[in-house]
Amino acid sequence: MVESQAKILVVDDEVDNVRVLEPCLLRRGYEVVKARNGAEALQQVEREQPDLILLDVMMPIMDGFEVCKILKDNPRRV
Repeated sequence: MVESQAKILVVDDEVDNVRVLEPCLLRRGYEVVKARNGAEALQQVEREQPDLILLDVMMPIMDGFEVCKILKDNPRRV
């Protein structure tokens, strides 16, 4: 197994998309953190401080555009 290079937050409400991405990222040595919607993504950002966020746009509760705006308006979150 490869040593972890970076932590990636994968945010998608479609479980199948996450199931495809996660093994690919893990094989390349990335640590994977997951969220199912924008609100959960913001919690994970604060808790896990990922190096990169792969963010779906169309999600329930809070869409990806709103998540980006919140993160951009609050640089201490990232």
